[in-house]
Amino acid sequence: MDKNQVALTPPMGWNSWDCYGASVTEEILKKNADYMSTNLKKYGWEYIVCDIQWYEPRAKSTEYNAFFPLEMDSYSRLIPAVKRFPSAGNGQGFRPIADYIHSLGLKFGIHIMRGIPRQAVHQAAAIKGTTATARDIAHPYSICSWNTDMYGVNPDADGAQEYYNSLFELYAQWTVDYVKVDDICVTEYKPHDPYSARREIEMIRKAIDHCGRPMVLSLSPGPAVLSEAEHLSEYANMWRMTGDFWDNWDQLYRMFDYCNDWSPFVKEGCWPDCDMLPLGRIGINTPGHNPNERDTNFTRNEQITMMTLWCIFRSPLMIGSELTALDDWTVNLLTNEKVLRLLKCSRGARQVFRSYDTVIWLSDGEDGSKYIAFFNTGFSKTAPGINFMNLGIRGTYEMIDLWSGETAGEYQQRITTEVDIHGARLFQLRKKS
Repeated sequence: MDKNQVALTPPMGWNSWDCYGASVTEEILKKNADYMSTNLKKYGWEYIVCDIQWYEPRAKSTEYNAFFPLEMDSYSRLIPAVKRFPSAGNGQGFRPIADYIHSLGLKFGIHIMRGIPRQAVHQAAAIKGTTATARDIAHPYSICSWNTDMYGVNPDADGAQEYYNSLFELYAQWTVDYVKVDDICVTEYKPHDPYSARREIEMIRKAIDHCGRPMVLSLSPGPAVLSEAEHLSEYANMWRMTGDFWDNWDQLYRMFDYCNDWSPFVKEGCWPDCDMLPLGRIGINTPGHNPNERDTNFTRNEQITMMTLWCIFRSPLMIGSELTALDDWTVNLLTNEKVLRLLKCSRGARQVFRSYDTVIWLSDGEDGSKYIAFFNTGFSKTAPGINFMNLGIRGTYEMIDLWSGETAGEYQQRITTEVDIHGARLFQLRKKS
């Protein structure tokens, strides 16, 4: 199986984390799936992703219950908490929810943590397909700093690959389409350490291939390191360039550096990931990050900047808001077909200019056109310009504003435009002569 064929273009969907932390339920998944199917699917949005701790019966927010008993089968595999996902009873797992989401023409994804449950290790629980136990394959010094659920897996232990194989066999039975693996795409890579996340990524890739069901492999959290770019490209479809991304300007400003660094590695089936889109109504049940439910802290200009950068760079797009609470302005932001088209029909995005208050990106359209984005990172209105020579083009070009849909005129030697504070302008350049 060629893993790059699973995600020929950046995945687009919804993830429960920004709204619900670890507390998402079956009802929440279904109502957001219903909304996506009716209102967003025709624009390319298709994944519904259930984020962390779906196996924890008492999860209430982003604040994890340390060392709380998790729901697990007889083979050391975590299963959905029936209290939160009623259809998972009688050994059905996520299959009924996946069937429902698939019936809407959408795809279903889940979040998992790297490793094996600590409770399985302490019980020396069985592993399917081997006589080894959870205790035999665990590496007890390989732990997550912010969650107590798992130990890392010793990739040299007999039974380690069988454990991961059994996980993804189960997910294939549930007809999962997308798996986000956490605590694995981190800066603390030690390529020569046999217990590093690097080798667990390889085992997970083998397990996906072994199960026979195509699944998008998304690695999280970041920031990933550039020295691992080739390894990530070989084994994963997506990997986080940053830690958790939230709705503040400082993080959005830093994203320009991440995108510039990672732009050479964007290609079919390999998508450096800018992380979630914290738009609309978020923080519904996330007191660990913010105490109150709220609308995004981003201004409208900053939201346009985020969507423009994510799309020209060709990042995966995962909406973080409660979809049923979207207002018309945000829906229009998420359904602009001309802007979203860049995810499928542009190539070679690169930063071509940067100053203290201006960033300019350029990419190539499949029809010979160019896409150019102007960003204002300063605190007053700007009027940036750039010569055709610096863009590597010549002749006369018609310029179309992709956010408004209006023609902005014809240009021959230099493009100049006005950009609002923390805003962006995105144009398609079509050659006239």
